[in-house]
Amino acid sequence: MSPDTLYGAIEAGGTKFMCAVGAGPGRIVRETRIPTTQPDETLAQVVEFFRPFVSDRSIGSLGIACFGPVDLDPRSPTFGYITATPKPGWSNTEVAPRLRRELDIPVQFDTDVSAAALGEYSWGAGRGFDPVLYLTIGTGIGGGIIINGTSLKGLVHPEMGHICIPHDTSRDPFPGACPFHGDCLEGLAAGPAVQKRLGRAGKDLSDDDPYWPLEAHYIALAVENFILTFSPRKVILGGGIMQRQFLFDLIRPEVRQLLNGYVQSPVLLEHMEEIIVPPGLGTQSGILGAIALAKTAG
Repeated sequence: MSPDTLYGAIEAGGTKFMCAVGAGPGRIVRETRIPTTQPDETLAQVVEFFRPFVSDRSIGSLGIACFGPVDLDPRSPTFGYITATPKPGWSNTEVAPRLRRELDIPVQFDTDVSAAALGEYSWGAGRGFDPVLYLTIGTGIGGGIIINGTSLKGLVHPEMGHICIPHDTSRDPFPGACPFHGDCLEGLAAGPAVQKRLGRAGKDLSDDDPYWPLEAHYIALAVENFILTFSPRKVILGGGIMQRQFLFDLIRPEVRQLLNGYVQSPVLLEHMEEIIVPPGLGTQSGILGAIALAKTAG
């Protein structure tokens, strides 16, 4: 590909669809924000944005980083669909097939968080490392992992926010907020769980609020599990909650304590700050990840 080649990119979220044309960091030539209303209305506006760039051949492929759950099995009749999402009106919505059909260009499709992981792997904090884990902690909790340069997929896509973690009810009697699992990771540590537990949103808490060590504890438990499972060379923690940078200083030593010397890696034992890091691309991990996806579309 020529360094001047441009790609279409969509970061599809439950609140907004960010659409962009570009080639990488510092090379976004056009972008727009489309509110996530109903599927027909939203996707029609997406097509309208990209159509001129397809017509003049400015772009030849499109990457979609989509909220989910989604179907990523190419053999499935609903490949490229949003499946049973809690977002009203969006269950069983064809996204990738419709955009491929209406724009008539190759489309690559993945979860929003796996695309963010790919963006960080390509240009951000994960560049030059493999495997790379990206975990987002905000309104929900989700994770993506890049192994050998591509996102991990299997029976379905990873649902890292719904792992079970130790829950000491004497320390934290909150029963959890996940409608499926109660006190899974997301049920204990995502934004809605903070709101339900405390009656206040996380954004309204001061940095010295006594709640934060508990939040860091739950994140550290998850990171320990993922280090033992995937052995990532970088663990990138993003999302709204992780904009509180002081949380990194609480999470890293607790992860080291939880590992308890079992993983004999000098960087884990002595330089945890080089392993557990914030996103290098800031809030652009998702849209740049969609560009990275588009580059792989055939």
